Amino acid sequence: MPKRKVIAGIDVGTTKVCTIVARPDPSEEGLQVLGVGVVPSRGLHKGMVVNVNEAREAIKESIARAQQSSGTKIDSAYVGVTGRHITSTNSKGVISIPRNDRLVRQDDLKRVLDAARNVVVPSDRKILHAIPRQYALDGQVGVKNPVGMHGFRLDVETHIITAAVSSIQNLVKCIRSVGLEIDDLVLEAMASGEAVLSQDEKEMGVILADVGGGTTDISVFKEGSIYHTSVLPVAGYQVTSDIALGLGLPFDIAEGMKRKYGNVAPHNDGKDQNGADIHIDNGHSISYIELCNIMRARLEETLRLILLEMPTSEYLQLAPAGLVLTGGSSIVPGLQELAQETLRIPVRIGLPSGVYGITDVLNHPSYSTGVGLLLWGSKGEGQANANWSKTSGSWAEKTSAPWKKIFSLLKGVVRR
Repeated sequence: MPKRKVIAGIDVGTTKVCTIVARPDPSEEGLQVLGVGVVPSRGLHKGMVVNVNEAREAIKESIARAQQSSGTKIDSAYVGVTGRHITSTNSKGVISIPRNDRLVRQDDLKRVLDAARNVVVPSDRKILHAIPRQYALDGQVGVKNPVGMHGFRLDVETHIITAAVSSIQNLVKCIRSVGLEIDDLVLEAMASGEAVLSQDEKEMGVILADVGGGTTDISVFKEGSIYHTSVLPVAGYQVTSDIALGLGLPFDIAEGMKRKYGNVAPHNDGKDQNGADIHIDNGHSISYIELCNIMRARLEETLRLILLEMPTSEYLQLAPAGLVLTGGSSIVPGLQELAQETLRIPVRIGLPSGVYGITDVLNHPSYSTGVGLLLWGSKGEGQANANWSKTSGSWAEKTSAPWKKIFSLLKGVVRR
């Protein structure tokens, strides 16, 4: 039996570049993780490339570490995309079934999705994802898979995500310049959802906020499918910046103070409310309570901004399952309690699942996107014969076809 191809995911973030390599194993649940390569990020700001050379070197080093730890060579990868340039909308498409038998076939799904994708997109933007949410057949709503059913009219509701061409070109150039092909470009908010959300939460309605270093990636799932996505340019970087400005510290020292002492619910950590001062290497000291108050103010504002990004003010009806926080900045002590107190909805911290192997390394919210990219890739490969993946030739083709021309053009540029 031939050896199954490995799957790689690359999370190119503001604070770190994480490459994870895994292999599908039909005898086990999930994916077997073979290796991980994590390096500090360079050349990126708020999820977008600002220095191609620095970003390329960081990506190259991350890939090299993943290959070394896994003992395998990576030829291609699923790559996460984020940034404030991401926008989304829900669009509907409708077609008639012209054949005498009125039987819905795969070609009809492709036609109705093409109709839904026929939205006005500015010339500097391209469609990144067009994901079918649900179908309706002759007015019967809630149809998940209409293939094989009979009807005269087929409707589809899709979630369409667009991205700025220039931002994607810069990211693609960095990846391809180190010798890798791109299997698919995946919105990081959706990848994280693959790793941390249960199917029950997706059915009920849930808000996922991946609070990273440079951005907070937001996604809303409803009735088992994606409903809304957005990206906030506010995350852990702004918390550190506030500490540096508020306490007069260099940025690196402020980051260290945040990681070592930060707590947004200090009344629960057993320390005196007046707080003993924290001594710093340069001989100065800062107030523990002041540090906590600065962090609490910024993170409370971030939580409120998440709700402002919702498509409706009735967020309790939109997401009865509440809010799931993940990402590297979600582990701040007391954040779950602060979120429940501020938003008045159920809140939990989401850890990545669905993989096995060296899971002790990945048992942290900061790896949710990386693990989610692997699960996205395995779903595309493992369900190649499933009806939903054939709606536009193949899932990879459906989501990344708009970028094939970009890949082709950049390939010639990079090789010169």
